[in-house]
Amino acid sequence: MLNSFELEQESEEHWIAVSDLMSGLMMLFLLIAAMYLVIVERKNEEIEQVVVLYEDLRDELYRDLLLEFDQDLPRWGAELSEDLRLRFTDTDVLFEEGQSSLKPEFVEILGDFFPRYLAILTSAAYREEINEVRIEGHTSSSWSLARDSDDAYMRNMALSQERTRSTLGYVLSLGSVSYAKDWLREHLTANGLSSSQLITATDGSEDAERSRRVEFVVVTDAETRLSRILQEIR
Repeated sequence: MLNSFELEQESEEHWIAVSDLMSGLMMLFLLIAAMYLVIVERKNEEIEQVVVLYEDLRDELYRDLLLEFDQDLPRWGAELSEDLRLRFTDTDVLFEEGQSSLKPEFVEILGDFFPRYLAILTSAAYREEINEVRIEGHTSSSWSLARDSDDAYMRNMALSQERTRSTLGYVLSLGSVSYAKDWLREHLTANGLSSSQLITATDGSEDAERSRRVEFVVVTDAETRLSRILQEIR
């Protein structure tokens, strides 16, 4: 049988072993935390570099597009924003109400606009930096014969998708863009968004007329790279 001294010594040795284990675990934790902080710091530096490159590219592309189309935008009922959205909102020239066929006026506008737009996007300065060009179709929230708001949303979804496909089909058919057909098949998409991105008036209410629109949106490779970096550090 162990005497009291031996029991006390064994107990001290036990706690020393536990203490050593806890110290080892603490050091491992600190090492992991330090490595994580290093990784995050490096990723933050990557993000800063990508953001700078993205902002420079966006600003240059915006200036080039504005220089090309500034005189045409008013007569097209269109507007260009700094986030590289070129928006057609004049419902008198886009589509008949509830229809997806292009009006002759919009056909004429697209025939003038798209080849010039494509020439800029596929120029040496931008073609490798562009990940996607989206044709987006948007509607108001209303549908006269809808049973409820969900039915209106789904009917408008189908309509917006049909309209973007009509627009996509027409611009792809232009002989003046045949030189870039492979690039277009890789980068040009059609996206119907129904009433999910309404435009509001100054009083906060829905601006139904301006919500019915077609947008051409440039998504740069920088945005894709940023998304990938953020996923890596989660």
